[in-house]
Amino acid sequence: MTKTFKLAVIPGDGIGKEVIEAGMKVLTYIEEQSNGKFKFENDYFDWGSDYYLEHGSMISEDGVETLKDYDAIYFGAVGDPRVPDHVSLWGLRIAICQGLDQWANIRPVEFLPGIKHRIAHPNPESLNWILVRENSEGEYSGIGGRNFSARPDEREVAIQSSIFTEYGCERIIRFAFDLARTRKRKKVTSVTKSNAQQYGMVLWDEVFERVSKEYPDVETDQWLVDAMAAQFVLNPDNLEVVVASNLFADILSDLGSALAGSLGIASSANLQIDKRFPSMFESVHGSAPDIAGKGVANPIGTIASAALMLEDLGLHEEANNVHEAIRRTTAQGIITHDIGGSSNTEEITNAIIKNLKQ
Repeated sequence: MTKTFKLAVIPGDGIGKEVIEAGMKVLTYIEEQSNGKFKFENDYFDWGSDYYLEHGSMISEDGVETLKDYDAIYFGAVGDPRVPDHVSLWGLRIAICQGLDQWANIRPVEFLPGIKHRIAHPNPESLNWILVRENSEGEYSGIGGRNFSARPDEREVAIQSSIFTEYGCERIIRFAFDLARTRKRKKVTSVTKSNAQQYGMVLWDEVFERVSKEYPDVETDQWLVDAMAAQFVLNPDNLEVVVASNLFADILSDLGSALAGSLGIASSANLQIDKRFPSMFESVHGSAPDIAGKGVANPIGTIASAALMLEDLGLHEEANNVHEAIRRTTAQGIITHDIGGSSNTEEITNAIIKNLKQ
């Protein structure tokens, strides 16, 4: 009997449309090769900046509710010069993540073969760590406001509050420990700035200390975020699972991806661990409006995100095959300009599909 997976596909803005097309081409090939084991039922949604300019919102009024009926969400990118960044981000991506309680974001950092890495290490391809990002509260809680705009002499006041709850801290920290137990090296590194942020992040530290006692088989360490940034560059061998707040993990994951060669190769998953709602899968890079429509966007991050989606849907062999096909492709030197190559989006996508056949 054929298993049907309902996918909500949101290409979004800029190169999002191109890389999503590449990812869907790979998924279609995988479906065709499944011999009827499964199929994807794909619904496309035109939400994004163009939608905003026409309707005044980044997503339809019932958009988040509509997404609840799907097995997974495949997302391209958000951002357009015609729309303020905070409007586009909060209006679409964060609206979905918070509306569906996708509280765990994972961002693997992998050093692929054939790519020029930005790190001094004798064997960078041996490096492989994963950022676990608290994805529902922290610095991206959206609590605050702007007041006194009528005051003279530019005396307006803006307040932006970070919210840390014991519940939110515990569930992401526990998720990180459970993830560490699935890896060859069982280690979790917690990142805060609790010397300066003495309330929310001290709470995080206390929860980390408490939860860690339930995982005696997992090695732990704790760093302040500025020192952790240096560790990414100087001692990457010490990294395995790194758990941090919404903002800190966001920044550190970009650093990790840059060290690995480019944000264009970085995948991510916004996970609804409780399975009450669908999870959402997207590359780390933005909409890159400067190269949109030129056919040169790097599709690797989005295709690797599709592999994370396959894993979440229980298609473990297919997910592993996609990861391996990406490695074969980069090892063959078939890469885009941002990572030192000359291949375009279509050529890389076709090469990945060809390597899936091996």
